[in-house]
Amino acid sequence: MKQPIIWPIAIIVAFITTPLFAKQAPDVQLAKVYAQQQPVHRYLVSEKYDGVRAIWDGKHLKTRKGNIIHAPFWFTAVLPNRWLDGELWAGYNNFAFVSSLIRRKVPDHENWLQVQYLVFDAPDDKQSFENRYQSYRKLIDELPSMHVKAVEQLQFDNKLELDTFYQSVLARGGEGVMLHEKHAMHSNGRTARILKYKPKFDAEAVVIAHLPGKGKYEGMMGAIKVRMPSGVTFNIGTGFSDMQRQTPPPIGSTITFQYQGKTKYGKPRFASFLRIRESL
Repeated sequence: MKQPIIWPIAIIVAFITTPLFAKQAPDVQLAKVYAQQQPVHRYLVSEKYDGVRAIWDGKHLKTRKGNIIHAPFWFTAVLPNRWLDGELWAGYNNFAFVSSLIRRKVPDHENWLQVQYLVFDAPDDKQSFENRYQSYRKLIDELPSMHVKAVEQLQFDNKLELDTFYQSVLARGGEGVMLHEKHAMHSNGRTARILKYKPKFDAEAVVIAHLPGKGKYEGMMGAIKVRMPSGVTFNIGTGFSDMQRQTPPPIGSTITFQYQGKTKYGKPRFASFLRIRESL
């Protein structure tokens, strides 16, 4: 008589607690802050678009967390069978519009007509960024579509030229520029090979308390107390509308805030609430 198979308990627990179709977040690069780390001529420079990050894996359009974006068929049908990384963008100051649009399980075709897919990389661990740019720009330029575009990468010889471009981006409503080290290979996670140059920095923190308002804000939230991943805690009392003060970000939620540098103790200066971070 055959002996029964006895499975180790660790395997049984792993099996019953692991989803059969677990989503997998794609490998994405995250930028650090520009502080003149290297001479400007070592970088390719592009405008930084405030859209929703979107990764095309050759079959599906996904958020950086690995969630499927239900774009219309016509929007993705023209995309090539290779990885692309970019932003879904609908013009300046339209982040909320795009963010709301991509949450729908059934795509709103009319509103998607306003969205562009601005590609700024094509992940490939065998090519430098400079070579990847030449490759995916040629590929995208040949696509039969007007809504998919390669973000233009520029070269500058010195900081003065970079700052002139930077100021022109801010003047037209842009939020800053990105610097990609020309010879950098693609890697997952935050890297100093990609830098963002912005007048204000943004970061994320978890809401740990609501502080009562005073004066005209009496009876409403006056500020939120937040904790950064580093463990630093501080209060944010600006950037909120009256409606947001009446229904503040829930305790435990993650918010994005802007700031202008940090104190010697690591606390952000002039922190201002920007938005609740959506779990995309």
